Amino acid sequence: MKKPLRLRDFVEDPEGRLYAVAAYDNQERAGCILRYLPDPCGERVDQAGKRYHKLEFEEAFAYILREKPEYADSIQRIPLEDIRKVLKPEDEIGAIARRNNRVARLVSIFDLPERTYGCTGSLLVGLENDRSDIDLVVYGRMFFTARELLRYAIKKGRIDPISDDMWENIYRKRNPELSLDDFLIHEKRKWNRGQIENVYFDILFTRSYKALHPLPITKGPSCGIVTVKATVTDASLAFDSPAVYLIDHQEISKVLSFSHTYSGQAIAGELIEARGICEEHCGEKWLIIGTTRDARGEYIRSISLLEGG
Repeated sequence: MKKPLRLRDFVEDPEGRLYAVAAYDNQERAGCILRYLPDPCGERVDQAGKRYHKLEFEEAFAYILREKPEYADSIQRIPLEDIRKVLKPEDEIGAIARRNNRVARLVSIFDLPERTYGCTGSLLVGLENDRSDIDLVVYGRMFFTARELLRYAIKKGRIDPISDDMWENIYRKRNPELSLDDFLIHEKRKWNRGQIENVYFDILFTRSYKALHPLPITKGPSCGIVTVKATVTDASLAFDSPAVYLIDHQEISKVLSFSHTYSGQAIAGELIEARGICEEHCGEKWLIIGTTRDARGEYIRSISLLEGG
């Protein structure tokens, strides 16, 4: 039986453009972000020698608006009949590990059950280079097992802890609305990042096929920029995309982050401060973080964590 599309799969359209699936609500049109464009002068080369250009976030949106406006939306929306090929991380992980020694080492160290993990990003589409990060996807509950295995592997010296230089590079790349010290306090308890042979890797959460119950990836009516302080009541989807935090607040019911920086940022019972755009959805008010790529002026910080509570 054909499996449905889910977050972090890749798809190819009839013109050979490659998109990362960025949503779970893909029943009629796949919600994606364009990542690689066929280009004879492109800087990336696949296994067959075909060249591609990697697009940055804003570049992808501008390209689609100009060249394929029928796909333009809050993210790119591709009709299912326009999808020529689907690449799934759990299907391709064996081939990726055979050609990439670092991935093979990670697979060996984590030793997760088959089809509960894979690689996404450039490795999935065969367009990695020597400097490419490793985006390891782990599905459902196994994600939390993988975090514990990473923690154990670092403790036992099987994986090096992230160096100070690497942390500073991550901070500069993320460029968050947090100080470096506050950023590191939040990041170092997440156990979803590491490095192997000086290459950075992420452990990314994606829902299991049994749990594909999506939130709509649409803009709602805006209530403006809002800052809230509230206690998190449920953070079970804090590592998802968007990250979801239910909060105890008289007006706002959820905080959602579309920025990876603020995934796993708080746990249930913690007091947080969050700043973003308030939107109305489904008769509720939600606070949205990551309304722009770099989430300027938007953040989530755990007051409980920073104050040692």
